[in-house]
Amino acid sequence: MHITHEPISVEAFLKEKPDASCGASVHFIGTVRNHQDGRAVKRLYYECYESMADKQIAAIMDRVTRTYGVDQIRVLHRVGWLEVGDVAIIIKTSSAHRQEAFTACRTVVEEIKKKVPIWKKEVYGDGTSEWILCSHSAEVTS
Repeated sequence: MHITHEPISVEAFLKEKPDASCGASVHFIGTVRNHQDGRAVKRLYYECYESMADKQIAAIMDRVTRTYGVDQIRVLHRVGWLEVGDVAIIIKTSSAHRQEAFTACRTVVEEIKKKVPIWKKEVYGDGTSEWILCSHSAEVTS
């Protein structure tokens, strides 16, 4: 499963060691920031179609593994209410060499943002809120 409703433990996620053939591991940790387009952000709500999101993430991981020859990719995305500073997503890629691990990690982040049905509602400091049009939504409506 790549989707969780529980807080993400970075330490627990990164504790799993890659295969001994891997000389490089790269990780990305996406956290909730306190601003967006000049507005103070108080918290976020992530919603998703879980079974489809999980399938899409698995497909992205498979495609990136084959494309860049990485040995391992792990992804965990949190949904529900998140506060500023909370971890929203964590990704780890491992391969024999650093270039492949870096490229694979960045590709997984970008592909998830573009293709996975996860929607974000931002709640601002003034009490207003707004659903943010995600990249994958823009592609579907174009």
